[in-house]
Amino acid sequence: MSNKFSKIIQGCMTWGKWGKQLSKNEMISLMHHSIDQGITTFDHADIYGDYTTETDFGEAFSESGVERESVQIISKCGIQYVGETRKNEIKHYQYDADYIVWSAEKSISDLKADYLDLLLLHRPSPLMHPHEIERALDKLYSTGKIKSFGVSNFTPSQMELISSTAEIAANQIEFSLTQFSAMQDGTLDYMKLKGILPMCWSPLGDVFREETEATHRIHLVLDDLTKKYNASKDQLLLAWILKHPSGIHPVIGTTNPDRISLASKAEDVNLSEIDWFKLLVASQGHKVP
Repeated sequence: MSNKFSKIIQGCMTWGKWGKQLSKNEMISLMHHSIDQGITTFDHADIYGDYTTETDFGEAFSESGVERESVQIISKCGIQYVGETRKNEIKHYQYDADYIVWSAEKSISDLKADYLDLLLLHRPSPLMHPHEIERALDKLYSTGKIKSFGVSNFTPSQMELISSTAEIAANQIEFSLTQFSAMQDGTLDYMKLKGILPMCWSPLGDVFREETEATHRIHLVLDDLTKKYNASKDQLLLAWILKHPSGIHPVIGTTNPDRISLASKAEDVNLSEIDWFKLLVASQGHKVP
């Protein structure tokens, strides 16, 4: 599995209405730039842009000249979002077999993608039933609509439940230097044991978003390490994630071409164990036990 997706994944949540509102030509340019940097995996979800961003991406993709087999496209389903495009009374989750199939097929159509390399259940629902999910996957696999299946934001017990009827290839979780609970609650250990590929969203965490005591301490360490490794701060934060033995694939959110280029080279930054722990301790604010 890990060879199938690029090590750095390009997240597309902010490409459309929920972010930069890129034009068709800007999207085409960004696709080509990402691919040129070796980032060939594009991460979507049906709800992005209030169910509009996949359509915008698909229009661009169809005119990009990019061959479908040369990229990997991920999408997620299951969140019923309250917005302008669907008449939902309340945000909720829906995982009956018919809805999963309908949602996946709609994403494929909107993305002009022919199939999905990976379909993820976006968030766990208290009402999800493994046999409904199995029924949906039987249909999607048999019709060639998806190549693999996974989950997002699932705990070990939730993964165990779903894998009673379906093979989970990946779990996309929140993970960063400022949000590393998956390293402590058994989530990453479970995925390593079961051969489930970890992907992580928000890989830079709060380091550039918030000014806290923790982010102040982190910046002080990063200031030293940027000189030592001749690397940018965001590269070092990605390198910190990449050093974890579970083999995490970070999903980056930037649409800035220069930052995409830097992120693609984060694999070349090989943090020492001491420096990895220096960053962890800076984030925690105390020494390891």
